[in-house]
Amino acid sequence: MSDNSFVVNAELRTDQGKGASRRLRRLEDKVPAILYGNSEPVSLSLKANEMRKSLENEAFYSHILTISVEGKEENAILKDLQRHPSSGVVMHADFMRVSMDKPIHVKVPLHFTNEESCVGVKMGGGKISHQMVEVEVVCLPGDLPSFIEVDMTDVTVDSIIHLTDLKLSDGVKIVALLQGEDHDLPVCSIHIPKGQAEGEDEDGEEAAPAEGGDAE
Repeated sequence: MSDNSFVVNAELRTDQGKGASRRLRRLEDKVPAILYGNSEPVSLSLKANEMRKSLENEAFYSHILTISVEGKEENAILKDLQRHPSSGVVMHADFMRVSMDKPIHVKVPLHFTNEESCVGVKMGGGKISHQMVEVEVVCLPGDLPSFIEVDMTDVTVDSIIHLTDLKLSDGVKIVALLQGEDHDLPVCSIHIPKGQAEGEDEDGEEAAPAEGGDAE
């Protein structure tokens, strides 16, 4: 789990309806939100500038948050965001309460590392294709990772990384794999682009040998 911590300061919201939400956004520069799960849902308002800053951090989307409302704090995760279709401005946020002793389902981003030094790219002239950029996991809130690393260093041409190849921390399971072996989906692959011979880069030139090696 990441060392990042996020506190979402919120106020109780009594006015309901689309008109009230529009006034909240336009006149007060706030974002309407809701906190639900385990007990009665509560309507909230958040400062738009604080929300924008939090959303710039990728970990905010897959992290246990502290929702602070009038001196009371609750653990929650960001479950959904509604954005304006053209401007991308956040229109509404949904937070779901979590209990630290109960498993939760959360989509976690994949971080692909060492792509430039990947054997299949550097030596084989292959191209990396990503079939997934995030994966849904189930775990206790305290075990939730901010991301899952996918090291591409030793991946060769015509290789496929599947869900079962991902390295997970203790207590974390991939939801799809719990449904059976036929759900072991591809995460990324390396293939030679059409019309390009193996060992050539995308411009048709021979790929450079590994550092420290000798060219033939």
